[in-house]
Amino acid sequence: MQDKHYDVIVVGAGFAGLACAHQLALHGLAVCVIDRKQDLGERVHTTGILVQEACDAPLLAGMPPALLRAVPHVRLYAPNLRSVRLGADGYRFHTTDTPALMRWLGEHAETCGVELRRGCPFRNAARTPTGWQVEGVGRARVLVGADGARSRVAQRLGLGRVTQFLHGVEYEFDGVALREPDALHCFISKRFAPGYLGWMAQTPTGVQAGLARRYRPGNTQAPDMAGFLRHVAPMMGLSVTRSPDSIRAGLIPCGGPVRPMRGDEVVLVGDAAGLVSPLTAGGIHSGLRHGATIGRMLAGRLSGTASSGAPVAPPVPGFAFKRLLRWAFDHGQFDAPMDLLLTARPLRRAIEQLCFHRRGRMTPDPAGAD
Repeated sequence: MQDKHYDVIVVGAGFAGLACAHQLALHGLAVCVIDRKQDLGERVHTTGILVQEACDAPLLAGMPPALLRAVPHVRLYAPNLRSVRLGADGYRFHTTDTPALMRWLGEHAETCGVELRRGCPFRNAARTPTGWQVEGVGRARVLVGADGARSRVAQRLGLGRVTQFLHGVEYEFDGVALREPDALHCFISKRFAPGYLGWMAQTPTGVQAGLARRYRPGNTQAPDMAGFLRHVAPMMGLSVTRSPDSIRAGLIPCGGPVRPMRGDEVVLVGDAAGLVSPLTAGGIHSGLRHGATIGRMLAGRLSGTASSGAPVAPPVPGFAFKRLLRWAFDHGQFDAPMDLLLTARPLRRAIEQLCFHRRGRMTPDPAGAD
């Protein structure tokens, strides 16, 4: 196996890595994806909540409908639990059965010609005259690091590394329902989620509840999920004493793209590249898009069909405005002003436009007053 040759070896079978490999395979290139997990649905760190644009990604074509649940609204809560209901005509978020989705994505990539090696961690790679020798895997002309926020590819090969994080924890409760299942419930609270927020959503299999806070080096304090659930569960229709059926946790990039993102025949994609919104920490859509774009560009170059002037990598967003909002959230988050201002029309409108990509509109609350 050590002498096997590929056009590209992709490290990491997440959204970005599989999107990249999928495009390479569709263009007839020999691509191998390695992942340290034997089961791609185990130890999942992503929330699996998809914005509507993500559902149009080529990798997700043919996804079984049972893995998705449409969520057309956002309900945003102030620290005092007053709320506003937000929406946009024709726009939906989608929650997923995330473990099942990751398993399906792996199987789908394989049917498209990707060689997927489960239970195969990345240890190291050495430069060769024609590409890379990946320890325990084989040779490749190009190496792609799609191995998450703590990318070992970036660490071993001297590429840029993510340095700013949120610390997130998510609980899954199987077979239960929220009182308002058609909304993504988001809770602003410096007490429970400094630098980010808490959330609850109905999924195809039950309810997910999550909490994230700004991660600071040297501060190992985990988000207070028990306190958060005591605070919000009764109004959501959940039992405070119900134990979660599964728990996932991890670090979420929030500092923007890393530098450098690529080197000599090696490139980072997705979370490893820091392509996650600094404000919302949403990375699935950008990971799918960036991974697929890198895959198409590599395919054109490796197959000789790209023009001599074609770029070797897509433009990278600077996230300037979202970086500014991230700074403001980190340094100017206070509960009392949010209690007063959340239901004010200007702030509500601004948040709505941000959530729904400038398509937001004020939405009547079926429960009456906010």
